[in-house]
Amino acid sequence: MHASMTGLSAIVTGGASGIGAAAAHALAERGAAVAVLDLRPEAADPAFTGIACDVGDDASVRRAVAEAAERLGGIDVVVNNAGIGAQGTIEDNSDEEWRRVLDINVLGIVRVTRAALGHLRASDRAAVVNTCSIAATAGLPQRALYSASKGAVASLTLAMAADHLREGIRVNCVNPGTADTPWVGRLLDSAPDPAAERAALAARQPHGRLVTPAEVGEAIAYLASPLAGSTTGVALAVDGGMQGLRLRPE
Repeated sequence: MHASMTGLSAIVTGGASGIGAAAAHALAERGAAVAVLDLRPEAADPAFTGIACDVGDDASVRRAVAEAAERLGGIDVVVNNAGIGAQGTIEDNSDEEWRRVLDINVLGIVRVTRAALGHLRASDRAAVVNTCSIAATAGLPQRALYSASKGAVASLTLAMAADHLREGIRVNCVNPGTADTPWVGRLLDSAPDPAAERAALAARQPHGRLVTPAEVGEAIAYLASPLAGSTTGVALAVDGGMQGLRLRPE
């Protein structure tokens, strides 16, 4: 354990499982007090403050953020991790599904950060970290809607960083590659040949495997830490080199 975040309070949306849970642990290991805002707060690690929150509902968000601030004594760090996936080309998703995914993945970030802004402005070490995706920077098959939502997150991160830098609030995002999360697990389970699908997903990442939630959680904690005080408006890839590397075939 190192104490780079001792005395800070953090909220993590979607923090009961997957990348969110890993981020919550990484923040706590650095000394932060952590509240997990989730649809199923009872599933969160009991070491954290669990609070029910639906990022698709502004009233729910405002209640949850206010409760977190009261219980933690303020909010210094916001990790906007809650999100949902989607598969298909532009032919495959209904207008209703487009609205739903954009509402959760993009407006969810807006609602949570907006509700927390007053607390962040009162902090001298404020940071926001958004969970984006490799889908924002690389064209992936069967991910039109998901990619559009994450492309919006990437642009939103830059705009937020510009808007709030002079208020002392840093805003960054992480771009995970294909991570070994419960959502990816469900996709694999639904594939005709789950083993072959897992092998294909691993092979498209230059380091030859899926990204672990812990690796993404560590990246989030770094961006949230005061040790990254000169880092803002950055998209940190955690993708095994998928975005930037072009290896020759073996």
